[in-house]
Amino acid sequence: MATTTQLRRAVTSSFLGSVIEYYDFLLYATASAVVFNKVFFSSLDPLVGTIASFGTFATGYLARPLGGVLFGHYGDLLGRKKMLVLTMSLMGVASFLIGLLPTYAQVGWLAPAGLVLLRVVQGISVGGEWGGAVLMSAEHATSRRGLWASFTNAGAPCGMVLSTVALSGTAALVGEQAFLQWGWRVPFLISLVLLAIGLFVRTRVEETPVFQAEKKRASVPLMDVLRNHPRTLLLAVGVGLSAFVAQSTLTTFILAYGVQAGNTRQTILNALTLSSALAVIGILGWSAASDKFGRRPVVLAGAVLMAAFGFALFPLVDNGLIVLALVVGQAVLHPMMYGPLAALYSELFSTGSRYTGASLGYQLAGLGAGLAPLLFAQVQVSAGTTAISFILAAFCVLTVLCTLALRETSRSSLTGDLSAQRGTGELAGAPGPDGAPA
Repeated sequence: MATTTQLRRAVTSSFLGSVIEYYDFLLYATASAVVFNKVFFSSLDPLVGTIASFGTFATGYLARPLGGVLFGHYGDLLGRKKMLVLTMSLMGVASFLIGLLPTYAQVGWLAPAGLVLLRVVQGISVGGEWGGAVLMSAEHATSRRGLWASFTNAGAPCGMVLSTVALSGTAALVGEQAFLQWGWRVPFLISLVLLAIGLFVRTRVEETPVFQAEKKRASVPLMDVLRNHPRTLLLAVGVGLSAFVAQSTLTTFILAYGVQAGNTRQTILNALTLSSALAVIGILGWSAASDKFGRRPVVLAGAVLMAAFGFALFPLVDNGLIVLALVVGQAVLHPMMYGPLAALYSELFSTGSRYTGASLGYQLAGLGAGLAPLLFAQVQVSAGTTAISFILAAFCVLTVLCTLALRETSRSSLTGDLSAQRGTGELAGAPGPDGAPA
C-alpha cells in the first residue's frame, strides 16, 4: 500500500517533471509561431516561413509515439522511475542545445537541420515522459485517481505559462531587435537549471507499489498491447485526438493567426499566459469531477461544447477578443476533454504493458497537436477559417463516437487482470474493491 508521503512525492514529482518537460517542449511551440520563421527560415516568404516553422514543430509530435514505445517498453520491464530520470535528462539537454544553435544567416541549411534533429529528441523525450509520470501518480493513488493523475496533465499549461513568460519577458527586457538576434536563446538555456531541480525531486520518489507487486510482465509489451488490446488502443487514440487538435489550435495556430488579425504579439502572449494559468484549475477541477461522475460524461460534454465553440473562435479573435477566446477555449472547455485522459489511459491497460499502452495511445492522439497548425495554415490560405472550424468539429465528433464505444473506467482497479474485471462488470462502472471509486 502506498504511503501518503510517497503519494505526495509522486504527485509532486509528476507535476514538476511535466512542467519542466512541457516548458521545454512548448517553448519551442511558442517560438515556432513568433520567432523561428524569422531566425531559421529568413530566406522564405513570411507565410511560407511560418508553414515551414510549423513543420519543424510537427516533427516533435511525430517522434512522440516512438518515445512512448521505447520508454514504455523499458518502463514496463524495468520500472517507471528509471525511465523518467532519463527522459527528463534528454529533454533538458536538447532544449539547452537549441539555445546554442546558429541561425540560417550564419550557417545556412545546417541551422534548420539542427533544429529538426533536436526537435526529434524533444519529441522522443516527452513521448516517454508522460506515460511514466501519469503512472507514478495513478499507481500510487488509492482513491481519487482522476485528480492525482491529472497533475501530470496540469503541468502542460504550467509549462506553457513559464515558456510564454520567459519569451515575452525576455522580449520586453531586451527589445525587438536584440530579441531576434540573441534574446530568444535565453529561455532555452534556462532549461539546464530546471533540469537540475527536476532531477533532485524525481530521485526521491520510490517505484510504484502496483509495478513492484506485478509478477506477470509481458516480454514485449508492445506486442501484448497490439495482440490483446487493439480495439482499446484505437478507441483511446480517437478519444484523445480532438483534445490535441484543439490544444494546438488554441496555443500555437492562434498565435500566428492573431498577429495576422492585427493583435500585437505581446497581447497574444499575455492572453496565452492568462488562459494557460487558468487551465491548470480547469484540468484539476474537471478531473476531480470525473472521479465523481465518470470519465465518459466529462469528456463527452467537453467534446460537444468544443465543437460548437470552434465556430466562435476565429470571429472572436478577428474582433479583438482574443483574451475571451483563449480563456473560454483553453481554460474551460479544453480541460474537460484533456484532464480526465491521464486516468482514463491508465485504466485501459494491464500493469505489465500499461506504460506502453497508455503512452502509445496518448502519443498517437498527440499527432493531432503536431499536425493541426501545419494543416490549418494551409487550409486558411485555400478555404478560410470557417473550414478550420468544421475540421475541428469533425475531430470532436470522432471523440464522441469513440468515448461512447468505451466502457466507464473510473471505478476499475489498476491491479489484477483487466479481462477478469471486464467479466465482472467492474470496467462498466461497478464499485472498486473498497466500494468507492478506485
